[in-house]
Amino acid sequence: MRTKSQEMENSLLCEEKLLFTSPSQTCCYRERFLDVPNSWFYYTTREERDKALEVCLNKENYYLLGASYVDHLQSSDLVDARLRAIGWIIKTHYRLNFSLGVVFEAVNFLDRFISLNRSKKWKYWMIELLSVACLSIAAKSNEVFIPPLIEFQMEDLDHSFHPCMIQRMELTLMMALGWRLSCVTPYSYVDLLTWHLDSLLPQPLHVALTARMKELLLSALSDPKFSEFRPCTVAVSAFRCSVEELLPSRSNTHLFDLGNLFPFEYMPRYSYGFGTT
Repeated sequence: MRTKSQEMENSLLCEEKLLFTSPSQTCCYRERFLDVPNSWFYYTTREERDKALEVCLNKENYYLLGASYVDHLQSSDLVDARLRAIGWIIKTHYRLNFSLGVVFEAVNFLDRFISLNRSKKWKYWMIELLSVACLSIAAKSNEVFIPPLIEFQMEDLDHSFHPCMIQRMELTLMMALGWRLSCVTPYSYVDLLTWHLDSLLPQPLHVALTARMKELLLSALSDPKFSEFRPCTVAVSAFRCSVEELLPSRSNTHLFDLGNLFPFEYMPRYSYGFGTT
């Protein structure tokens, strides 16, 4: 007698051809060479910071979602499933004490995979399985200690998956994404945007501003409308809102500096709803 897990795995295998077929499979080796860890961005001078920022801006082009992704979520009735998946990723990252960067990478994997498989008839257990695989891969890329896969599934999932099934999903995911996993997300820009404040602000205020920016970016993950913007634009918008909120008397000076860092088309004209978050 087949178990529920076996039935789900067989269903997944029936979809295997679709899951493995994506435009990213034809990505060239030059794009793969851009998959270097963000951790190499160590800088001690403004010139080094500016160079790291330039690399991020160029690199993020390879991790953007397909056109009309939000429309696809709505037409496929995936908005709520995505919201629940991201909520689970965030909660599990706290429980397992993962770094915040793991969350942003996992959500990037989730959105890119869904965007690449637009003809797929998603079932909720598939979204849950994909969420576990995304978080597992992101953790392996960023953390030193990775708990067993069974510990990822301790809370808030309607289904439980065998480790072998999760590992198969991980392979499916990585192949669909063309092995381009070292992605640039809005979180990638936090240190780049706040680095210069270290010499301008008292440490408690610098810490508070950075924490507020991270809080805004984390809250933005659940709202699919933010996926329509480039990661740098979302990050600049969160930085702008944080500065205006915590440093109203000096905001013009700090915001003027952004114009020298980012091309005009990447600069948000307003804070995209962050102010009401």
